[in-house]
Amino acid sequence: MFGFGAKGITTDELAEKLAHGKPVLLDVREPDEYAAGHVPAASNVPLSTLRAAAERLDPNAETLVICQSGNRSRTAAKRLVKLGFTDVHSVKGGTEAWRGKLER
Repeated sequence: MFGFGAKGITTDELAEKLAHGKPVLLDVREPDEYAAGHVPAASNVPLSTLRAAAERLDPNAETLVICQSGNRSRTAAKRLVKLGFTDVHSVKGGTEAWRGKLER
């Protein structure tokens, strides 16, 4: 737990959640970073647009947040919790730590 209601998960845990469920996966990097390679099933929601995008998301859905290294995803997770999201996870190590295939 990061001390603000969101949990940290590893990329292995992310892979498990994606394989066995339908979590919402948000990639909070900028569009050019996302286009260069992202975890399959991730939707691009740059950190700067998160508040507006959150209005279209289910605050009760399991929401996983990823970035390049884990820093922006922690910030995004904290913001989502403040907006009332109840099940938020930030991916530790981000896309850099992902061992699976990336989509382009």
